[in-house]
Amino acid sequence: MMKRQEGFSLIELMVAIAVFILVIAAAAGVFGPLVNQFKQQSKTAETNIEGIVGLELLRIDIEHAGHGLPWLFQNIINYNEAAAAPANAFNDAPSNLPRAIVSGNNVNYANIMNGSDYLIIKSTVVSRNDTSQRWSYIAIDNDPTNDPDTETKAWGVEDLQNNNRVIVIKPKVSETKFRQLVMNGNTYFANYSATSFPLEFAPTKPFEYFLIYGIDPDTDPRMPFNRADYFVSTTNLPQRCATNTGVLEKVVVNQSDGGLTQFLPLLDCVADMQIIYRLDMDDNGEAGTYADADGSNVSSTDGGNVTNVQQTMGDAELLRNRLKEIRVYVLAHEGQIDRFFTFSGFTLGACPTCIRVGEMGLGRDFDISTIPDYLNYRWKVYTLVVRPQNLR
Repeated sequence: MMKRQEGFSLIELMVAIAVFILVIAAAAGVFGPLVNQFKQQSKTAETNIEGIVGLELLRIDIEHAGHGLPWLFQNIINYNEAAAAPANAFNDAPSNLPRAIVSGNNVNYANIMNGSDYLIIKSTVVSRNDTSQRWSYIAIDNDPTNDPDTETKAWGVEDLQNNNRVIVIKPKVSETKFRQLVMNGNTYFANYSATSFPLEFAPTKPFEYFLIYGIDPDTDPRMPFNRADYFVSTTNLPQRCATNTGVLEKVVVNQSDGGLTQFLPLLDCVADMQIIYRLDMDDNGEAGTYADADGSNVSSTDGGNVTNVQQTMGDAELLRNRLKEIRVYVLAHEGQIDRFFTFSGFTLGACPTCIRVGEMGLGRDFDISTIPDYLNYRWKVYTLVVRPQNLR
């Protein structure tokens, strides 16, 4: 007898395959959004970390605005800053005292995003080289037992190397004049030496000391400070960022030629940056005036107006005395595009697709509808409130 053989019919196989396809489709329908959500959360976490680190670097730089900056020039001085647009629009060179902080309001320059603000910090420590992070001092030996004719110089040691380019500051000139740039004729910098510092830059009176600030390792400086510019660049945009956003960058003005060298990107996927100043316009110690980046819009309870605020912003001493706080607002999106998400956090007002980047009626309402697929991004305004610590 032949053994009976049994198997699946074609119809049974087709039914089984159909069921399998339905199960796989159902699983994919669940698994797909989970994968998308995981990717979104990962990118959001990445953005938040970037925001914390990058904006913390910006905060530190703003706090150090004015560090090592001269308040007085000993002689008439000629120096250079940025060589080309748009950076050269914010120069104090060739002979004005440098302002610790300068900014442009809603600028329209090539490679700068959406007419956002432009910020400049001037101090010795904002550069990318190690020398700019170092300082020393030179003083007459205060030992009263020494013969004044044979007194020696005492040196501070903060790892400055021989031939580092430095500037020298006389901290106090009189009861009302401070931080004078020491010069040798028309030369405002010296080559550092731990044993034979140029006598032209050294104090000559007992109990007198001068401060030494590092500028550059080996390049003769074009300016008696370092300078960093911050703006939203349209170049080198990461793929995950929305079209019509940019990268908040820090660039440093080269001491060699006045060109700009990127220091590092601070935050990706940025649509706008706005700067607001808090000023003490009646000199009572309390800030009562809010002003935008160029002083063209002002909100005040202490007599501030466009005229006197812009005068303050253009004068190094007035700005140093009246500036109390800087607020930086940065509009960016978290993570990448998410087709399962619809943004709804608009600012109430006449523009139904705008987000307020600023406060007190200053800054601007940024219309994110100019960005493709804007509703499928998670938008956030980062707020940085900083009190400069080196203006006194």
